[in-house]
Amino acid sequence: MKVGLIGLGRMGKGMGQRLLGGGHDLLVFNRSAGKAADLEKAGARSVSTLADVCSGRDIVITMVSDDAALNEVALGSGGIRQSLAQGGVHVAMGTHSAAAIQSLASAHAAAGQTLVAAPVLGRPDAAAAGQLVIVAGGPADAVKRCEPAFQVMGRKTAEAGPKPESAIAIKLANNFVLACAIEAMAEGFALVRKYGVQPQVFYEVITEGLFAAPAYKVYGKLMVDQAYDNPGFTAALGLKDVKLALAAGELAKVPLPSGSVVRDRLIGAIAHGDTDKDWSVLAREQGRACGLD
Repeated sequence: MKVGLIGLGRMGKGMGQRLLGGGHDLLVFNRSAGKAADLEKAGARSVSTLADVCSGRDIVITMVSDDAALNEVALGSGGIRQSLAQGGVHVAMGTHSAAAIQSLASAHAAAGQTLVAAPVLGRPDAAAAGQLVIVAGGPADAVKRCEPAFQVMGRKTAEAGPKPESAIAIKLANNFVLACAIEAMAEGFALVRKYGVQPQVFYEVITEGLFAAPAYKVYGKLMVDQAYDNPGFTAALGLKDVKLALAAGELAKVPLPSGSVVRDRLIGAIAHGDTDKDWSVLAREQGRACGLD
């Protein structure tokens, strides 16, 4: 199929490579220059305007960092809404607020277009390997049009229902639960360290028992090794997602008290200069709070 891809960060590049490997015709666009070289070598064509990346495409995918970036490329002058043909499908695969997705869906509908929200679960290495879990929300016929692209980018597609914001709710809830798990581990590691326990011992106890799951194994190991300098997901991005979850809860009148704790801890980590560290750096921040670090 003919695909346009906007946003060539680490996730977007991996997704682009998978689309090319699956035989799709790919046009790419990035707001800042110099990020398309690897995809061009693999067969993509880089274009210089949003109008060009929408031209003749079956679907246009955005993988951008936040709501402001999404609104810029979708609703700005010459953006997707103005440039995508009637009947076209915009697939928003970044993590965005429920309110922004609702508003954007309405804007596309008024232009005779369809928005599918398809946020992904997985780190950049999963994107490169085609092992993402894709959560798709939108009209069933539009989601079906996206299936050939989803099949090469992910190992599973979960259909959230006909409303794009439903997919966003699932993604935010997933990241919210993960953030709370990381915070709980950080507190647990701090507690045992205060009693002279080696972190590796606690790690083995929890991951060989009730918490033998990837989230605890991956992030627990990062805490044991204090390996925060090669982030899969930064503290800044973690704060963004927790705040989005809290906003979604407020919009739907759902209290999320644990989210407030994680938000404040992430703000503390960022205040201590850990903005670009892996968000498991919450363990360091918890250590600071109890006089360990």
